[in-house]
Amino acid sequence: MKQLVAFDLDGTLAESKQPLKDDMGEALADLLDVAHVAVISGGDWPQFDKQVASRLPERADRSKLWLMPTTGTKLYTHQSGEWKAVYAELFSDEQKREIIDAFNASLEATGFVPEQVWGERIEDRGSQITFSALGQQAPIDAKEHWDPDFAKRKVIQADLKKRLPDLSINMGGATSIDITQKGVDKAYGLRRLSKESGIAEGAMMFIGDAIFPGGNDYPAKEMGLDTVRVRDPQETLSVIAAIVACQRD
Repeated sequence: MKQLVAFDLDGTLAESKQPLKDDMGEALADLLDVAHVAVISGGDWPQFDKQVASRLPERADRSKLWLMPTTGTKLYTHQSGEWKAVYAELFSDEQKREIIDAFNASLEATGFVPEQVWGERIEDRGSQITFSALGQQAPIDAKEHWDPDFAKRKVIQADLKKRLPDLSINMGGATSIDITQKGVDKAYGLRRLSKESGIAEGAMMFIGDAIFPGGNDYPAKEMGLDTVRVRDPQETLSVIAAIVACQRD
């Protein structure tokens, strides 16, 4: 029996930056009947609100839902009928400038310039700076075809690690690279969640689509959690149904 099931968001619960579909909202409501649920991903709170919080059916027990934007450097819980921030660990203005300068230098050095860009490529999320190769508003089809094997982002990531050795640099989503404080990854966020929730790490499990070396879900496996790698949200639905069935037995 697991007390808490944690999920990645894009590629796991929903398509990149898209709201949960109705069947996923219903599945999470079923899961909340038998366990706590956490969602941890690189997006900021407005994205979480759009994709997850606003997409749950009324019956969902929001008191057991833990939403962790920007790779767990922020935590939101549902209190007194609304979502409230429990904590937020923000970059200083000086750190933000250093990161954005490094991004610009790295992109020029590595030469990965897409033919078309939709919106801003570098986004300040307060506790995380995120690079989206095709822009923040890129369509799903374009994102899925730009770097399906992570090869392009691995080159950019390696260059950034030389420029920003004191920060954490991880691949996220379909085209993104996330920069956070040193040591901040999903393992950091999940350990913080364990302390905030009072639920032991051994009573947690994690489900994501990037549980492989270099993937931004892999730290959950490295910290020793039971993990399930899924291909897409459709497979996640099957995994949730199996967990609910086991927890209810």
